[in-house]
Amino acid sequence: MYLSNEGIIVILFVGLVAGWLAGKIVRGTGFGIIGDIVVGIAGAFISSLIFPRLGFHLGSGIISEIIYSAIGAVVLLLIVRLVRRGGRF
Repeated sequence: MYLSNEGIIVILFVGLVAGWLAGKIVRGTGFGIIGDIVVGIAGAFISSLIFPRLGFHLGSGIISEIIYSAIGAVVLLLIVRLVRRGGRF
């Protein structure tokens, strides 16, 4: 698999936007810019595993990828919050 420089920039941009959006939805769990990128990319990975198995399809393009990644990042942040606080939201 080959990723061009533009592909890496798009992945980082989608990760940043999705992580920031997830941080705004799940308040109190922001991790800074680098942390938001990591959470957004991890959210994209989670959503790419979950949504096809559920048969959920939103569309194509960068906006749908940001939405998918943000939903995955919200799920990831909720799991992190559960682990940090001992099972309470």
